[in-house]
Amino acid sequence: MSATPGGGVGFPLARPRRLRRGAPLRRLVADVRLHPADLVLPLFVKEGIDAPAPIASMPGVVQHTRESLRKAAVEAARAGVGGLILFGVPARKDGRGSAADDPSGIVQLALADLVTEIGDDMVIMTDLCLDEYTDHGHCGLLTEDGEVDNDATLARYASIALAQARAGAHVVAPSGMMDGQVGAIRAALDGGGFSHLPVLAYSAKYASAFYGPFRDAAECAPRFGDRAGYQQDPARSVGEALREVALDLAEGADAVMVKPALAYLDVLRAVADAVDVPVAAYQVSGEYAMVEAAAASGWIDRERAITETLIAVRRAGADIILTYWATEAAHRLR
Repeated sequence: MSATPGGGVGFPLARPRRLRRGAPLRRLVADVRLHPADLVLPLFVKEGIDAPAPIASMPGVVQHTRESLRKAAVEAARAGVGGLILFGVPARKDGRGSAADDPSGIVQLALADLVTEIGDDMVIMTDLCLDEYTDHGHCGLLTEDGEVDNDATLARYASIALAQARAGAHVVAPSGMMDGQVGAIRAALDGGGFSHLPVLAYSAKYASAFYGPFRDAAECAPRFGDRAGYQQDPARSVGEALREVALDLAEGADAVMVKPALAYLDVLRAVADAVDVPVAAYQVSGEYAMVEAAAASGWIDRERAITETLIAVRRAGADIILTYWATEAAHRLR
């Protein structure tokens, strides 16, 4: 018999492999579990198309029509997926993103469809930003010299929050990374009779290379520059993320998010340890596309890779996982 550091018993009495013998035993002792209700499915709906439009950089994901969106939502609900988050692609864009809060805008119309179709069966979230709606592709209004005007943008976010709330959103999720955005949205919702509506804040959202395929899906690539001036720098330590989270909570956020997921598991763990509200993580388009591309080339086992990445995000502390595999994963988990 030998001792391990700290006085424990070592080999040959200590044999961790005993609990790994066979799938039933591994399932019994597993302490990190996925459930369909933990998953949220991102969905894109595009104005002016008459059939779902495949997204080349995201195999299996489409820009939906209102009709196909309803069908996808029903399938997700039947699989037990906990929620969905809606992104809109309008037919016309302008400098202030007018379609974002238009009562007849594509997201507001699609929201009403979904509330009627599956409103009692799952949580319907809306991404709250401007990049999908502006002709310049940035997440806010611009100054004359092309800078994103933080404070002027807050008024637009407040208006969008009210439009989404009136259309039936169960949760609004601001993703623009403007300073003060949660407070502005919370004040607008409370003042507009929606004090019951939760805010899921994209609190730690990084200026990431992994968003590329999403910009194809949402048609929102910036026409100039990038978003590094308002999204977080990947080279900063977790302290900045924790500060952003704390500010959002102080402004009234009900839950917080880390985005992307896999490259920021350390941030996710730190946030989960620091807060007592639900923590979400977004497994973004680039993460999805890498697995799909490698699997299509025969380099990895697709299903195992999907499950392993989801477990990693869960293990790091996520209560909620936004993933394009939500429906597929939910079917397997059930």
